[in-house]
Amino acid sequence: MSSQEYRHIVRIVGNDIPGAKKVLIGLTQIKGIGYNFATAILDALKINTNSSIGFLTESDVQAIEKLITDPVSGNFPSWFLNRRKDIETGVNMHLLTSDIDFTLRNDVERERITASWRGYRHLNGLKVRGQRTRTTGRKGGAVGVAKGGKAAPAKATAPAAVAAPAKATAPAAVAAPAAEEKKAPVEKK
Repeated sequence: MSSQEYRHIVRIVGNDIPGAKKVLIGLTQIKGIGYNFATAILDALKINTNSSIGFLTESDVQAIEKLITDPVSGNFPSWFLNRRKDIETGVNMHLLTSDIDFTLRNDVERERITASWRGYRHLNGLKVRGQRTRTTGRKGGAVGVAKGGKAAPAKATAPAAVAAPAKATAPAAVAAPAAEEKKAPVEKK
């Protein structure tokens, strides 16, 4: 391979990948393609995973793009795809790049419109898949018992404080003469 065949940037499925990266790692930079899917693509096309992506020929790049955009033609099993039995079409497909976000937003919006339980959970920002929410998934504030000053309103504490000394003075007045009587005999001796 000569230096003339080397490309500094390789464009695959609308993503610019630096030519210095290994082919396996470069393919994982495309959203929707993970490590295992990239390995399966390169194994199917008999491309060395450790070679630099800048040294790929144009025919290799086109073959990779074709297999990425239509993995069913490469005889990948349906469980390997990230969108099985699409709700609208019923077809097994593999979503890439911005299609993933778009489809996810549409799925959540469909749940909300149908007013399903999952839709309500999405709408309120709660956990959707049946996880425990008693102690996890809280937003903001401290976890645990509420602090004393913040739990009761300020107006409710003022009348209670006024009423408390009135109750405390009556027993104190009764207890004070009893204490003086005890002290009196001690002073006489």
